[in-house]
Amino acid sequence: MSCEVLVLYYSRRGAVREMAQLVARGVGEVHGAEAKVRTVPAVSPVSEATAPPVPDDGPPYVELADLQACAALALGSPTRFGNMAAPLKHFLDCTSALWLNGALAGKPAAVFTSTSTLHGGQESTLLSMMLPLFHHGMLLVGLPYTEADLTATTSGGTPYGASHTAGVQSDRPLTEHEKRLCIALGRRLAHVAVKLA
Repeated sequence: MSCEVLVLYYSRRGAVREMAQLVARGVGEVHGAEAKVRTVPAVSPVSEATAPPVPDDGPPYVELADLQACAALALGSPTRFGNMAAPLKHFLDCTSALWLNGALAGKPAAVFTSTSTLHGGQESTLLSMMLPLFHHGMLLVGLPYTEADLTATTSGGTPYGASHTAGVQSDRPLTEHEKRLCIALGRRLAHVAVKLA
């Protein structure tokens, strides 16, 4: 039986979505692990608005049962003023039932992000994403400096998790360093999940 690694993300312009696919690819490289990719709906400023039950394209929306069932979690979000985006935060704020029964305690987790600029809050966003995971009792996995791309990159990439610098117009593609670090993060998370299982 494979360890299921949930790759959960929110993406507005596509960069975090691409990163999620690369993290999932890294998970898939580990024997005994498989990735399950899910997203969250956007948060509307109109309180009566509701999201369709199934997104127009991409992976399905996450459910609490997906979190309950996973062996590990990779969490991705664009940066919003040095913090995770509201749609992902809103979903995490609704996980109290899982917190009450300790459903995520002891499971490994990792985080990834994309920012417009190099100093646009990559590390603070990754750290903000870790906070609710610590409260859930999860075991955080980062990127060690044994990953050569971590010291060679001039764009995204941190020891706290994978990152990408998308540019002010969100038109910069992921660099080869950034891509490899996303894959490495997924692979590392999956290795830990398989060992813990």
